[in-house]
Amino acid sequence: MNPYLLLGISILSEVMGTSALRASQGFTRILPSVIVVVCYGTAFYLMSQALKSLPLGFTYAVWSGVGTALTAMIGWLYFRDAFNWGALGGIALIIAGVVVLNLSGGARH
Repeated sequence: MNPYLLLGISILSEVMGTSALRASQGFTRILPSVIVVVCYGTAFYLMSQALKSLPLGFTYAVWSGVGTALTAMIGWLYFRDAFNWGALGGIALIIAGVVVLNLSGGARH
């Protein structure tokens, strides 16, 4: 399977797991807690498969950067977390860092 697709699904799974972690209220709610474990397990498994073909630095930068940006947006939209220009600027810097890493050859194998 395409390693970039595996990485993308891994990111979505990690974001779902992190969102469920918030909803689990400290692992006191069973369904969100189960979702956390399943999603994180899936995320790490799929990332390990992507790492068979992609460089570690690039893979982790994309995984953590995109995951952080998506998680922040979900926190803002769904959980009504505070969101301001500083947070938006930080997310933009994360995305810019991933783009620079990719353009500098970090994605080559």
